[in-house]
Amino acid sequence: MRLLLTLPLLLSSGFALPAQAQRPYVDPLAATGRMAAAACPEPEIVQGGIPRTREYLTAITKCLDKSWAKHLAGTRRTFRKPIVRFYDEPAPRVCGLDWPEGAAAFYCTERATLVFPLTGRWIEDRTDLYPLKVAAHEYGHHVQSLTGIRKHYESAAARAGRARQAELGRRYELQADCLSGVFLGSVWGSLGRGRGDWELLLDATRASGDDDGERRSHGRGANRAYWLKRGFTTQRPGSCDTWAAPPARVA
Repeated sequence: MRLLLTLPLLLSSGFALPAQAQRPYVDPLAATGRMAAAACPEPEIVQGGIPRTREYLTAITKCLDKSWAKHLAGTRRTFRKPIVRFYDEPAPRVCGLDWPEGAAAFYCTERATLVFPLTGRWIEDRTDLYPLKVAAHEYGHHVQSLTGIRKHYESAAARAGRARQAELGRRYELQADCLSGVFLGSVWGSLGRGRGDWELLLDATRASGDDDGERRSHGRGANRAYWLKRGFTTQRPGSCDTWAAPPARVA
């Protein structure tokens, strides 16, 4: 999930550019190649009966910093680590706004900040890979900011009608799912996990879709799992070009 602090301003405009003025968007990650394999031993979330969610997320974030810094080193973009903030439980205010209702972890775009609650169903007492995937998804939003993808998304949303805005938002979120899969694939050999763990993660990702909700913000469960698997299989950020995907793949 991303926290777009500028979104209320973006949504105030309802016009669209004429078709002839629109050009195909070239995803800046398309030419970056395959993410290098890396070691990221996964700490236990609970050790000796004591929750260690902060230590877990700190270790995973360091792995994400290292992998993405190396991957983006050959581009013209300057890599900057995100700020990371931990909360024992949701706070009244974060990043200058009210805490998003129902949110687990999220990314504050204007402050380049990853926000991780240390409690909640998304992470407490879990033994599956879902917390790692969520952390990698939110870090994917940071990568989108670093590479100019977020700027493209916000610019397009400012010119779009309501339905198109929702679709663009899903493309943005599903790309982050795919980027999380790229990272997972690149460190898979060091995680000590098996096929069953991967299948459980796909199931959890499908269950996190907004199939039954009125607000279609992140995509159907099947599409969330599709993009996660695509990134995991290819380990290429360029394969995560949701902006060129057919509407059915971002529904």
